Amino acid sequence: MIRLSRPCLAASLTLAMLLPGASIAQQATHEAEQAMTPRVSPHDDRDYRVLTLDNGLTALLVSDSEADKAAASLNVDVGSAQDPDDLPGLAHYLEHMLFLGTESYPEADAYQSYLTRHGGQHNAFTASQDTNYFFSIEPDALSGALDRFSRFFVNPLFNADRLENERKVVHSEYIARKRSEGRRRNDVLDQLLNPENPTTGFSVGSLETLADRPEGEPGLRERIQRFYADHYDANVMHLSIVAPQPLDELESLVRDNFTDVPDHGLSRPTIEAPLADESRLPAAAKLKSLRDSRQVSFYFPVPDPITDYRHKPASYLASLLGHEGDGSLLAVLRKAGWADGLSAGVARGDGQHALFQVDISLTPEGTEHLSRIQASLFAAIRAIRDGGVEAWRYDEQAKLAEQAFRFQQHGSALNDAMRLSMNLSRYPVEDVNYAPYRIDGFDASRIDTWLSALRPDNMLRLYSGPEVESERTSPWFDTPWSPVALDDDDTQPLAGLSLPEPNPYIAENLELLGQQDEIPQKRLDEPGFEFWHMRDASFDTPKVEWRFSLQNPEASHDARKAALSRLLAGWLQDSLNEPLYPARLAGHGFDAYAHARGITLSFSGWRDRQDRLVERVLEQLQHGKIEADSVERVRERLRRDWRNAPQDDLYRQAGRTLTEALINPQWSPDALLEASEDLDTQALRDFRETFLADLHLESMAIGDLGTEQAEQLAHHVADKLAPALSHEAIPELVTLRASDDLPALIPDTKRDESLVMRYLQGNDRALATQARLSVLGRLLETPFYQQLRTEQQLGYVVNAGYRPLLDAPGITFLVQSPDTDSQTIQTRIDAFIDDFGKRLDDVQDSDLAAYRQAVRDDLLQRDTSLPGRTNRLWQALALEDTDFDHRKRLAERVMDVTPEALRNTWRDLSQGPALNITHDPGDSPSDVLSLKADLTPLPKQAH
Repeated sequence: MIRLSRPCLAASLTLAMLLPGASIAQQATHEAEQAMTPRVSPHDDRDYRVLTLDNGLTALLVSDSEADKAAASLNVDVGSAQDPDDLPGLAHYLEHMLFLGTESYPEADAYQSYLTRHGGQHNAFTASQDTNYFFSIEPDALSGALDRFSRFFVNPLFNADRLENERKVVHSEYIARKRSEGRRRNDVLDQLLNPENPTTGFSVGSLETLADRPEGEPGLRERIQRFYADHYDANVMHLSIVAPQPLDELESLVRDNFTDVPDHGLSRPTIEAPLADESRLPAAAKLKSLRDSRQVSFYFPVPDPITDYRHKPASYLASLLGHEGDGSLLAVLRKAGWADGLSAGVARGDGQHALFQVDISLTPEGTEHLSRIQASLFAAIRAIRDGGVEAWRYDEQAKLAEQAFRFQQHGSALNDAMRLSMNLSRYPVEDVNYAPYRIDGFDASRIDTWLSALRPDNMLRLYSGPEVESERTSPWFDTPWSPVALDDDDTQPLAGLSLPEPNPYIAENLELLGQQDEIPQKRLDEPGFEFWHMRDASFDTPKVEWRFSLQNPEASHDARKAALSRLLAGWLQDSLNEPLYPARLAGHGFDAYAHARGITLSFSGWRDRQDRLVERVLEQLQHGKIEADSVERVRERLRRDWRNAPQDDLYRQAGRTLTEALINPQWSPDALLEASEDLDTQALRDFRETFLADLHLESMAIGDLGTEQAEQLAHHVADKLAPALSHEAIPELVTLRASDDLPALIPDTKRDESLVMRYLQGNDRALATQARLSVLGRLLETPFYQQLRTEQQLGYVVNAGYRPLLDAPGITFLVQSPDTDSQTIQTRIDAFIDDFGKRLDDVQDSDLAAYRQAVRDDLLQRDTSLPGRTNRLWQALALEDTDFDHRKRLAERVMDVTPEALRNTWRDLSQGPALNITHDPGDSPSDVLSLKADLTPLPKQAH
């Protein structure tokens, strides 16, 4: 796999500010920069404008008349790499503090509550060299949001009353991340890198690192203010706004709100210290993983590829080393039984230096052969050096990149705003869209520069596995690790390595057909088979999304069959990995996944040559030889995932427990693990035969595809699979009614935090009930967060809102805490629920209007990609919404919700049965399957 670690970042170039007294030449240069606009794909009809304010702040404005949200993102060219040595985490702490009041809007929830009322969302992140703040909102409310947002960068309060509380929040975030395998690995890697490089420090912050300053030194608040003054100014800020308003209106909003951002003449900090100390290379280490997974990573110090983004030599090498086709490094390691995954790419870039990284996911047997795996990696590198740096390979990658850019899809307004603000801080303006796709021409010497760094004496090797023990631990994430000696260089590599052949799946016919349907139409309705099709040219791309649901009544009848369904889907993908990898590179996607009713085959990508992919998958599914090595590899991968489930984030485990309790059929990871114990090759062969012999087929195609061609391919698939069962023969998924008799459920977890998830379920699945709970969920979000997180400091993960299970409406309250027990959390939730009822008593219809509108707008939010639209329509079909108008009808009902209806609904909810999911360290997990045995289905309508 080719890992695209930072596709949005490249070399820094900020538009110059016109200074008083500038020469005529300088004036002309500035005017040229002002006129510069980004290069866009041929089908991008949005309007762009680049703006540089007098204070130096650069803004990229995008007017998108079809956007149903407005979004803004401001990137500040400062991050954790600028933390003072005595205050690790200060940049991240400052990011948190900016949200808690400004001189213009001193209330701690002024920004969040405004966004919530107007259908918005917001967040921020701190990286090593960037801090990015972003939000989206209803377009009519953009002016008010920018007014509040811009004050973060003009007159923040850094309220002394909030310092301690938010320091605890930062610490809670640190504790919540301590078991993250990625952070634990990086904590060890930092010990092997150059300590003089500031990106190798601790970035999150904790109660220890952000402690009160010693007496006689400036206090913590003063240090925050000083950091803000030293590192935040307009010259290192890059703003992007994507909204439906005209450019002139957006420019006026930017000038009105951001002109007052201070100008201190700052520029992006440059990191001079190398990321790796060459005198300490080569080196190797091993570390203990918490999860049942084994991985070896090879790191090579290289120049940061953003310094040569126009030619992408590092991407060229990553594509060859990360290839998964026949003869690839992964293919020979898989054949030996030593690995089941590989990725290559560049990581840890700091603008000057980076690490080229090759990650290999190992089998237990593979851990015994690290020296030969390493030798095989260098043999693959030698093969590239000896015959892989060729113009035709480069041109093939360039062609694929140009195809992707030609039909580039817009994301949501928020995702686009974030992408553009970060790109604006690094790329020349003309390349903020194009840079990830830009490949200017083959230059062997450029590739050789990066290739020359991939050598044994310039290597860091890091192995992680659950069996590793060591007395040495990493400083911040408590990871046991130790250095190890490297092997001799004369170890023999595996045989069979070869470079990839020309790709036969590259699309040639990219004609746009331009036909459009409003909703999917049932084109074919035959015994055992239904086919829905929607001609969709709205995304201006000659691509098609196909879904085939192979439904069998026994697919999830018990845990063993559910495990076999997953094993069959996994085997199908695994067995086709080498032959179909070129198709993936060419823009064709294939996925097979198991679900409660069977297995879905999902195809995505170019219309041209897609039938080849479908035909190959069908042939393998029906007649492909089921080999023992593939079955065992997939079985072990599934079992590893199920064994690792207790290590997942605790709030995710609570959500999984909720689903297991109230949806039938659902099987826990532990049940699947036990059921898969004795599954073998013959068991899968037998299951494939019985599964395919008893099918109902439901299918859908969405995209730039004519009716005749769609029906022809759908019929072909049906003829091949010969489904005979009616739709009625397939059991439905059922949402169960929560019961007062159900005790608190405890997830099967190894996490050390405490948690409460309280679920309040609607009385029925009626549209009116869904509408009322949707509005209630929006009303709850901000006050719950403000009270239990900002004020009471119960933890970092705190939220409340609407949570449907299938079509069953419900409300969840969630708190995950590192130091507050579940009983105390329950008491605080009880108090909030009591108080919220009193708040509702005072709600008037005028108060409710903005919330209703926000929920309605979210329901009717446009699809921003062809896969996103297909997934929405496919889900609607699974829920029997064959008119595809459920969200429209729900949006209409939402606008009819009254305060009195909400009060009545809240009374029923708060007094009705609640399902509580709780955990404290040391708790034993519940037997959810037996506890739910007596639950009955939730009715469609109230009785």
